[in-house]
Amino acid sequence: DWYCDLPPASPQIWGEQTDVPESADWYNSTYLMVWGSNVPQTRTPDAHFYTEVRYKGTKTVAVSSDFGEMVKFGDIWLAPKQGTDAALAMAMGHVVLKEFHATGKSAYFRDYVKQYTDMPLLVLLREQDGTLVPDHFLRASHLDGNLDQANHPEWKTLAIDDATGEIVAPNGSIGFRWGEAAHDNGAKVGRWNLEMKDGGSGREIDQRLSLIGHEDEVVEVGFPYFGGEHDALLKRRVPTRRLTLADGTTVHVATVYDLQMANYGVDQGLGGPNVATSYDDDVPYTPAWQEKHTSVPRKLVIQVAREFADNADRTQGKSMVIVGAALNHWYHNDMIYRGIINLLMMCGCIGKSGGGWAHYVG
Repeated sequence: DWYCDLPPASPQIWGEQTDVPESADWYNSTYLMVWGSNVPQTRTPDAHFYTEVRYKGTKTVAVSSDFGEMVKFGDIWLAPKQGTDAALAMAMGHVVLKEFHATGKSAYFRDYVKQYTDMPLLVLLREQDGTLVPDHFLRASHLDGNLDQANHPEWKTLAIDDATGEIVAPNGSIGFRWGEAAHDNGAKVGRWNLEMKDGGSGREIDQRLSLIGHEDEVVEVGFPYFGGEHDALLKRRVPTRRLTLADGTTVHVATVYDLQMANYGVDQGLGGPNVATSYDDDVPYTPAWQEKHTSVPRKLVIQVAREFADNADRTQGKSMVIVGAALNHWYHNDMIYRGIINLLMMCGCIGKSGGGWAHYVG
């Protein structure tokens, strides 16, 4: 908005404007990052929740380019160069994806992202200048017979049931919100709960996160990079399935999860160019890469990312990031916020008491 008060990343992701908890929920957190929000100065009446939570053992991390008032209450201070916060967030995400997702270390993270994020959903790949790039979501309307979805099939996103290998329309996408018939009396109702059920039959499903081991072909997918010191299009290997659409065309599809792992430069055992073999590789978006842009030591980034994710795993999501106007005033504020929100999603924190993102301007 005009005053940079409300973050555009929120409606970009969820379609709503900044649904965050009351300040009292800070006290329920067991790992708290305060990122670009000078709470003691701009939210003075609520600052006691931030300072008092430390008395019960909650670790606090302050992320600020200058020594703001909130920094003196932090156990760790990360001071990125102004405007480089997205690089810092992406590097933290790289660590979490590599250590907690690629290794299968956290069953909680896996179950959370299956049910509450779009990571299992299938994305069409299209050719652009000889390179496959991510396009839009695969929808029921793309398939023959609309996958038996009569109501708004163009708004029903699809996944693969891990138990059967079949393509399904999980309950809860926007196409289920209006005009659906209830199973019992035929009344028109909204069914937008994100349940692990097939939206048509109502049977239980287990959405497949990755196509690794189930792929038809591993292809190179291009991801745009705007940092300048690497190629403008980074080609990384992604497992895909081939599908024939209702119009007869054959396409490649990949899960959001596999595309995200590739975008973050995490190697899922597929090798290839532009993926990291260690945190010291100068590959977008490793801790070493972010150090060039932010000046934050890579060891601190690795430490904080591990602690943040480990706490979220052990407490089922009670890791929180308080964010504010210092980030929201940048032209690319949506990229900064989405880097942080991605981190919270992959750690299963959104929607959890004591966890998630808390945006406050003052």
